[in-house]
Amino acid sequence: MVKKPVFIDLFAGCGGLSLGLENAGFYPIYVNELNKTALDTYLINRDRINPLLRKKYNSKDIKDMVLTSEYIEDLTQGFIDDYLVRDIDLIVGGPPCQGFSGIGHRRSYSVEKKQLPSNHLYQDMAYVISKIRPKMFLFENVRGLLSARWTNQGKKGEIWEDVQLAFNAVSGYSIRSQLVYAKNYGVPQNRPRILLVGIRDDIKGSKNLEAGLVAGGLLPEPINNYPNLVDLLDDLIDPNFINGGVTTNYPADPKNKLQEKLRYDPVIKKISIKGDLVSEHKYSKHSPHVVERFSYMINNDGKIPEKLKTKKFAQRLLPAKWDESGPSITATSLPDDYVHYSQPRVPSVREWARLQMFPDWYQFAGKRTTGGTRRAGNPLKGEFDRELPKYTQIGNAVPVKLAEEIGKHFMMLLNYK
Repeated sequence: MVKKPVFIDLFAGCGGLSLGLENAGFYPIYVNELNKTALDTYLINRDRINPLLRKKYNSKDIKDMVLTSEYIEDLTQGFIDDYLVRDIDLIVGGPPCQGFSGIGHRRSYSVEKKQLPSNHLYQDMAYVISKIRPKMFLFENVRGLLSARWTNQGKKGEIWEDVQLAFNAVSGYSIRSQLVYAKNYGVPQNRPRILLVGIRDDIKGSKNLEAGLVAGGLLPEPINNYPNLVDLLDDLIDPNFINGGVTTNYPADPKNKLQEKLRYDPVIKKISIKGDLVSEHKYSKHSPHVVERFSYMINNDGKIPEKLKTKKFAQRLLPAKWDESGPSITATSLPDDYVHYSQPRVPSVREWARLQMFPDWYQFAGKRTTGGTRRAGNPLKGEFDRELPKYTQIGNAVPVKLAEEIGKHFMMLLNYK
């Protein structure tokens, strides 16, 4: 019997949203993710806590849930049989957002958003919610959704209007939405996300949700305790790093409480120390010209001299400490966008994961990086499948700390805390 509040994650990606909810006290009982590599990442990190996810309770295509009439009925019975759960606490989902974000498919190809099948998956999510009827649900997406049009001649914001209509059509829920910034919830990134939350009317009860400042009380108030990058990453700095090489062992002990938390494995109950194995800390191989440019940026507050500028990239130097306005970056699928604050290189996968507040025990399946149509697909040829290398999986994820703060608030709304 599961003794924690349970949730379903649709379009889960590599699991940032799920991990934050798990940190808050929720337990995953079903995962849906179309991309095989991202699903592999999700499952390898949860085999320890729920092997049933891999054995039975995962799916690739949400259409299996929507178009097969018996699927959700059988699924619901399985939850009763295997988890002794009849009432699902939470369904969350972030349908693929490449068509809304200003990057992804639109970076390379001119296609109308109506042509991208991933841009209609919110309707499938709303359908699943209407059938399972969880106590709460959360839809999340990129800020670009708020102003996106279905066609070049369409009305600004028309897609967001359709999204809201789909979820408001699910009867028996009070629904609120708001744009939030990850830095307000302890994440070292600006990273805006649009969040739409629904709470079942019988759960809402007498709660005075309207008194809340964020989404009428359905989302948590900001905590604003984001870390400086030097406090997040400096225990990973290897003074003997080699361009194109790899650091296989922690070069230092943790230097603060945050680093201790990120190096703590909850299963073996141990904080990694100097000399212990560290994964995903391989360095990109940069040409001498690139190393020269990066070194100059480090020594000159991020400035690049004319002779070292390129048309392909406009890298930014990651600041060791934020200025008074706080985090000004957003982790993307392209690590080449940023330069490490103290070494002439781009961040490693492990450092990239920390920017999203993934702990060091979290592993990522697939290739380290890739490019071209392998990453973007080619919708003009009907090719929508994309490779998701590690950097891209991490860049696409919901920041773990943001999800954790949301999860703690949901626990309170559901009377678990």
